[in-house]
Amino acid sequence: MRKEVFEQYESEVRSYCRAFPTVFTRAKGSYIEAEDGRRYLDFFAGAGALNYGHNPDFVKERLIAYLQSDGIMHALDMYTDAKGKFIQALQDNILLPRKFNYRIQFTGPTGTNAVEAALKIARKVKGRSNIFAFQGGFHGMSLGSLACTGNQYNRKGAGTTLPNVTFMPYPFGPMAQIDTIAYIDAVLSDPSSGIDKPAAMLLETVQAEGGVVVASAEWLQKIRALCDKHDILMIVDDIQVGCGRTGKFFSFERAGIQPDIITLSKSISGCGLPLAIVLLKPEIDKWGPGEHNGTFRGNQLAFVSGAAALERWPQMQLEQQMQSKAQLLEQGCKQLIERFDSRLTLRGLGMIWGIDFSAMSDPDLIERVLATCFENGLIIENCGRKGQVMKFLPPLVASEAELKEGLDIIEQAMQKHF
Repeated sequence: MRKEVFEQYESEVRSYCRAFPTVFTRAKGSYIEAEDGRRYLDFFAGAGALNYGHNPDFVKERLIAYLQSDGIMHALDMYTDAKGKFIQALQDNILLPRKFNYRIQFTGPTGTNAVEAALKIARKVKGRSNIFAFQGGFHGMSLGSLACTGNQYNRKGAGTTLPNVTFMPYPFGPMAQIDTIAYIDAVLSDPSSGIDKPAAMLLETVQAEGGVVVASAEWLQKIRALCDKHDILMIVDDIQVGCGRTGKFFSFERAGIQPDIITLSKSISGCGLPLAIVLLKPEIDKWGPGEHNGTFRGNQLAFVSGAAALERWPQMQLEQQMQSKAQLLEQGCKQLIERFDSRLTLRGLGMIWGIDFSAMSDPDLIERVLATCFENGLIIENCGRKGQVMKFLPPLVASEAELKEGLDIIEQAMQKHF
């Protein structure tokens, strides 16, 4: 397949293919293969949609059996065996062991639609239109979720106003020097602040696209308390950093809190198939039948693959394995910084880490390093303000040998350009 086919006929909106300009044909585990036979180690993992790696056998076997049995492929939101098994697997393996009591809403199969649903139900329940989002956050590209996204490049693509969202400071960069909790509390407590009380606060516990910015457990606890104090719903967007990415299944578990609403997508399907859900406390489930719907809110294949992954979650012991893998990544990144330039900084936890190039005098340095990584067989992307953070997002199942291989490729690339 010639690349010219895509370049001639596909929209200019295409993005990742510009950074990784080859035609891919197959993938397995932590590797993806191009049509010329070259294998690439994947430290991108479908932007967090492939926590279990490419084509995991235990998922693929379940999908093949379902297809061969003429299982239902489309059913809107009707009851199906596949959906029932997914719901039961989520309850038995994730929610009940944590004593979490949430209703499960199936939205359109993209993360942004889950965010849209969360915003709609929060506004309906509280009778307020404003939402507090956080500077640096990313929540999707449809209008409601885009209104809650800080990135100006993405926001300009809307072509219209993005109302009813007020951005609050996230504890990062210059804002880390102020008491962000006290500021938000003051805004909410002052009847003359000029800012409408919100229905909800929408946040990521780790701003992934925002540059791998990790909120502390203490800060998250204070946000939870602030929401309770002011009768505001807490929505955690766990689309990219949920499903085990930070070390626990949910990224907020390290803070010992429970949000009112949780959005999940990406790796909830177990193998990269489209699926998105909203978890909401029963007292918030005030939807009327069909009030938020969509033709593809019942992705049957994703129910099958997602159930397989959820059933396997306790057996895989990923949380235990991740402790050593996270330490390996952290130490490997620190060694890179020590070797090449102390102005580089490191952030992250679990299996998401970022090396920040912002302090470097050459803004194009990171692009050259990433391009060389790809030339040498590693797929890894950048993120953050002005794209200055190298983001490590390997599959959770990547072996320690594969993690070391990736670190070695990055070291070679940095050695060429530093």
